[in-house]
Order: sequence, then structure tokens, then C-alpha cells
Amino acid sequence: MSNAILSRGSHRETTRITEILRKESVGGFILLGATVVALILANSPLQSFYFGLRDTYLGQDIGDFHLKLSLGHWAADGLLAVFFFLAGLELKKEFVVGDLRNPGKALVPVLAAAGGVAVPAVLYALINLNSSSEALGGWAIPAATDIAFAVAVLAVIGTHLPAALRTFLLTLAVVDDLIAIVIIALFYSSDLKIHYLLWALIPLVVYALIARLGERHFHLNPASSWFILLPLGGVVWALFLNSGIHATIAGVVLAFLIPVRPNRHTEQAGAHAGLAEVMEHRVRPISAGFCVPVFAFFSAGVAIGGWNGFTEALSQPIAVGIMVALVCGKVIGITGATWLITRLGKVNLDPDLKWIDVLGLASLGGIGFTVSLLIAELSFGIGSSYNDYAKIAILTASVLAAILGSLILSSRNRHFKKIEEKEKIDQNDDGVPDVFTDDGAKSH
Repeated sequence: MSNAILSRGSHRETTRITEILRKESVGGFILLGATVVALILANSPLQSFYFGLRDTYLGQDIGDFHLKLSLGHWAADGLLAVFFFLAGLELKKEFVVGDLRNPGKALVPVLAAAGGVAVPAVLYALINLNSSSEALGGWAIPAATDIAFAVAVLAVIGTHLPAALRTFLLTLAVVDDLIAIVIIALFYSSDLKIHYLLWALIPLVVYALIARLGERHFHLNPASSWFILLPLGGVVWALFLNSGIHATIAGVVLAFLIPVRPNRHTEQAGAHAGLAEVMEHRVRPISAGFCVPVFAFFSAGVAIGGWNGFTEALSQPIAVGIMVALVCGKVIGITGATWLITRLGKVNLDPDLKWIDVLGLASLGGIGFTVSLLIAELSFGIGSSYNDYAKIAILTASVLAAILGSLILSSRNRHFKKIEEKEKIDQNDDGVPDVFTDDGAKSH
């Protein structure tokens, strides 16, 4: 491991991360709009229409093959599979071709994400220790950071923050999403039907072969092969849905089968974009602009019942546990794990950064929304009072975490802006800022 953590990465990686953050921030604002609309409808004279729409069933069961779901379940089980596909694809790219292919650099956000999952879970469990077993079962609700919301906040208040901080937040959010996915697979799967998983191996093998060998042996270029991969992925998703494993896991499995590096055949043909890059380019707008906002529309709507209903909900142990876990637990877990790395690994923060910067990012880590809402539904069921308490707590805690993170990072943003104004960055002949070569980092 190098002697500094959260240090500047390569110019190519910084440019790639900046582009991802830009797209995610746009998705965050769309997500916010869908959430506000859902809350308005759920607390207006159109309440019955909203909940009736959410509970409308579409599809058809074929024997014991279950494909008849409510719109709310289609959003949670189907549309979020697209979101998790993108998360899995981004994680694989980070560890294969990104700066995090270096184990020393990867260790920091991975351990920080683990701390940001473990501490909130412990705090929630302690607060609900004397509650019912059903309430205690919601321990994983504060596990994940919402990428889109957190990045949207950072886009507004962090325009001059170092790229390393933004990369850290994105990677942290992706890793703790992966941890949440593992939790869902291990603790929220029931009535396993192994034969469906075995059947899923057939389309998975075909999917993997086409993804890896399609260009060379089937004359499929990356821009067109996804037309074949999409229906295969749909078959895998349906089989996972009926296997007892949550269907979103299929999205991650499919993402991990996509090759990240362009193969030799692609490079010889003069193309620079491999299948992973093409898939990310096509899927990200669909995920951020449609899938996640539609899920939020059906999941975030909760009848609050006025101020009295709001305060009553927040006084419940479930709500208290979620709020403390997201607002305090994430800060303690993420900052504490990063601090331990500096002590046990005998490394220091990059000289350009202060611990207040890490604290601000850790605060944004408390914006738990998409995956938190999903786990709440898996824990308590759609329409239950416990689920309503959890929704109100998730929304409230996310707002508080966003405010806390904004207060901290906005002052730091002004600090870094002054530094930029005093030290204008020179450009090399290749257009790469000198800061990316000062410490030996290369642009290629």
C-alpha cells in the first residue's frame, strides 16, 4: 500500500468517474422528483388511486411458475434488477480496469463500506433488542448508500472538491450496494427451488459465451450483441424470481459475466469500446432515468397521517433505529474504518485532504434510499405498519444526512475553490493537468 490514502488517481480514471457522477447526479434529481410525487399522491385525495395502482397485478402464472406480480413488485423485483446490473458492472470495471485494481487502493473503500454496513446494523439491533423478532429483522435496512441521491447532493455542493473524494464516494456506494446484495441473497431468500437455479445455468452459459465469444465467432459487435443478451437475461431473471432467491441478484450475476476489456478482435477492428462500456452506456440512462425513479414512485409513497402521524412513526423503535443507524452509524462506521486503516496500515491521508473531508463524505453515506426501501419491503412486507414506519424513517434520515453532509462539505468546497484560484493548473501538451503527474500518476 502507498503511504497516502484517497490520493489522486490517474487522469483517465478521474475523467471516467467524473462522467459517471454527472450522469448519476441527473438521475438523482429525477429520483427526487418521483419521490416527491409519490408522497404527494399518498397524502392527497388521490391516495386510493395511488395505492390501487401500486397493488394492480399484471402478468400470468404458468403452473407454479410465478410471473403475476403487482406493479409495486414488478418495480422492486424487475426494474431494480437493472439497477443492480449496473452496480455489478461498475464494480467489476473498478476492480478490473479502474484505479481500484490496485489492492492497496481497493482496500480503503472496501473496508470503509464494510464499516458503514456493520456499525449501522449493530446500532439498529441494539435499539430494537427488546422489540419483536419481526422488528429486529430489519437490521439490514440501513446497509446501503443511495448512489444517485448522494451524488446529486455532491454535484450541487462539491463542485471544487478533489476528484479522489468523489471517486471514494462512488466506489463506497457501489461496494456497500454489493454487500447489501449479498445480505439479500443470504438472509432474504426463502423456499429455495433448486431446480429453477439449475435451469438458469443453461441461459447463463449461453449468455456468457455470447458475451465473451460473440464478436469473434458469431460476428456480433458490442453495439448489437446486447439485443441477444437482453432476452437471455430476462429468462435468467424469471428463473431466479421463481427460485426463491431475490430476482435482483440475477442482475449482478449477469453483470459479472460481461467482459470488461475489449478483446483482441475488437482492437484489431479499430474499436475502442468493449461490451462492458457499451452496456453501461446503454443501461445507465434507462436505470437512472426510468427504473430507479419508477421504483421510488411505487415504494416511497406512504400515508404519513399529518404531523401527529409523522411524530408517532418516528417514535417507534424501528424508526429510531433506522435514523440513528443512517445518520450516526454511517459516519462512525465509514470514518472509523478509514481511520483504522491509517493506524494499522501506517499510512496517512493525502496531504491535500483533512479528516473533516472524510467526515463529510461519511455523512452523505447516510443517504440510504433505494436499497433501504427494498430491504424494508423484504423485511416487513408491502403495506405493513412496520414498513410504513421504516419508509418515513428512511426518508427523514436521508434528508438529515444530506443536510449534515452539505453543511460540512460546502465549507470544504469553498476552501478548495480558494486553492484552485490561487494555484492555476498548467496544462501539458497532451491536455492532461500537471497535478496528475506530480506524484507519478500516469494518464495511460
